[in-house]
Amino acid sequence: MNDIGEFTLMVALATALYGTVAYVMSARGNRIDLYLSADKIPLITWACVMISSIALWKALFTNDFSLQYVYAYSNIELDYFYKFSSFWGGQKGSLLFWTLLLSTYTLVVHFQNRKKSLIVVPYAMAVLLGVTVFFLFLLNFSTNPFERIPLPPADGRGLNPLLQNYWMVIHPPTLYLGYVGFTVPFAYAMAGLITKSLDDSWIRLTRKWTVVSWFFLCMGNLFGASWAYVELGWGGYWAWDPVENAAFMPLIIATAYLHSVMIQEKKDMMKVWNMSLVLLTFVMTIFGTFITRSGLIQSVHTFDEATLGYYFLGFLFFIIAVCSVMIVWRLPLLKSKNELDSFLSREASFLFNNLLLLGIGFATFWGTIFPIISEAVRGIKITVGPPFYNQVNVPIGLALLALIGIGPVIAWRRATWSNLKKNFHKPVAVALVGGAVLYPILPLSNRSEIYTFIAFILCMFVTSSILLEFFKGTMARSQSHEETTVGALGSMIWHNKRRYGGYVVHIGVVMIYAGIAASQSYGTHIEKRMKIGDTIEISDYMLRYEKIAAVQATSVKTRIIAQLAVEKDGRRIWTARPEKEFYKGQTQPVSEVDVRSTLASDLYVILADFSEDDSATIKVYYNPMVSWLWMGGWVIALGTMVCAWPDRLEQRRRLERLKRQEIVFSPAQE
Repeated sequence: MNDIGEFTLMVALATALYGTVAYVMSARGNRIDLYLSADKIPLITWACVMISSIALWKALFTNDFSLQYVYAYSNIELDYFYKFSSFWGGQKGSLLFWTLLLSTYTLVVHFQNRKKSLIVVPYAMAVLLGVTVFFLFLLNFSTNPFERIPLPPADGRGLNPLLQNYWMVIHPPTLYLGYVGFTVPFAYAMAGLITKSLDDSWIRLTRKWTVVSWFFLCMGNLFGASWAYVELGWGGYWAWDPVENAAFMPLIIATAYLHSVMIQEKKDMMKVWNMSLVLLTFVMTIFGTFITRSGLIQSVHTFDEATLGYYFLGFLFFIIAVCSVMIVWRLPLLKSKNELDSFLSREASFLFNNLLLLGIGFATFWGTIFPIISEAVRGIKITVGPPFYNQVNVPIGLALLALIGIGPVIAWRRATWSNLKKNFHKPVAVALVGGAVLYPILPLSNRSEIYTFIAFILCMFVTSSILLEFFKGTMARSQSHEETTVGALGSMIWHNKRRYGGYVVHIGVVMIYAGIAASQSYGTHIEKRMKIGDTIEISDYMLRYEKIAAVQATSVKTRIIAQLAVEKDGRRIWTARPEKEFYKGQTQPVSEVDVRSTLASDLYVILADFSEDDSATIKVYYNPMVSWLWMGGWVIALGTMVCAWPDRLEQRRRLERLKRQEIVFSPAQE
């Protein structure tokens, strides 16, 4: 089966390379025979990559340690749940998984367009297959997952204990679904540039792809934060690690694109801007992959085998050069037909929104690459830590939060002062009253606490602004259609999914803002060396150290578990059991924290150290409102589902537009 897996990777490379060339030649030379031939390639490539993936999974499940990859990332004792996730636990497997997703997306795009004769389709397919060729080249000639060991060992080294967590089973696939998904909008954008199809048709073709990819990338970041929170044992969820930044930057740029693209659809403006954003989003996904696999950055998130840096760097520069040349070449065709009428308009608010998002993206990018630049120039690696990111990004983030509340209610083209007063007096009043209530309650002794106070006021402003939009729309529909309030609300959302689904997403973002602000400013922690019976007091809680015990969980894992009684107001409310896990063959133990989570706060308990006399060092964190981050993520998921839900009326309109734009197969006009 390993030979079959290796052979099908070679076949996949050959077929994808042929498909790339055949699609381009068929479009340029009006060769219907070549097009029909190329049209079979996406299915063949996908089937080959799938067979190869099944072969690697089989090797993992059957403990085939003749494969170097299986030896490095699995062992006999490893649970099947984690054997499955070992597929993407290392560099070689993760690249194969990336290629599997990319070939699957390519196949879906192929079936979506097989009955359409749009001239952009062959070029979009060529770009998708061309990117697939790059990854297949790496798998065949640089990082083969089917590399053999001459004398197979009896057992493997096993999966990194830090990766033996349920979040790491879903975090990488979710993140990759977002990363790889942005290849589709990139392919259509490049096809539009090649064929001069630079109206909003390529945007409409990729709208759902962009929304869904954005959703997966957003959830992937949140799942990664959840993993860091429960597995790394440091009391936090985001450390501005370079690899975290690499996943955050394309999300920020894609968010800017999703907002600014609405201006192009409604006002036929910002074509160059939107084209640049969609291309830059793809570039940043490749940059993130380069960071993870280059070896230039040391992180718990990077792969041990960092051998692909030069390949990805070359591919990155190639993509940047091609995108830049294409935009400059088509610049005359990307001119906007309309201009910004007023700074007091929804278009202007979206533009400012974009500038702020890109400001966050650039600051994050600069902080990420600065250690690399400093080492290259001065020979000294200067690390950029959380204080830099917080100092730069927090003020920008607060301005962005304010625009989330302004954008939905301000008028298109030009807003009058009377319109502003009418739309904003209630949200502003709610924010001011809320601020007056919070002012005597919240401490304001430093910059962080002042920023948090402002964030809470803005969260109330944005939430009331959005809820007011729901209320006004529901009342108007209820009166005009004689529906009940609940019926009018449902009908209103159903007939305008994109708008109101976006509002729901914004509410989720507000919840995340509130959770971050509270947990970063008002969290406290205590570390204490304790003997049996000793206590720790933190916030309203008292923790009493009761005992510590060793448990042989498996033949390769030993658990050291501490037990602490948690009391509040003199009443026992919880038993905390933080632990350390020792794995055979691993020099460092893994901390398993215990967390009691409520809407108000998390009590986060860590077993930091222990001794033979049963004494232990215990760390306790009190983190307010952390659960709001995770709840905000699920609200975002709900809003995205509403946005992406198929609309039959919109589908009919899109089909009619496509029919008008269809052509009999002909070459692009140069």
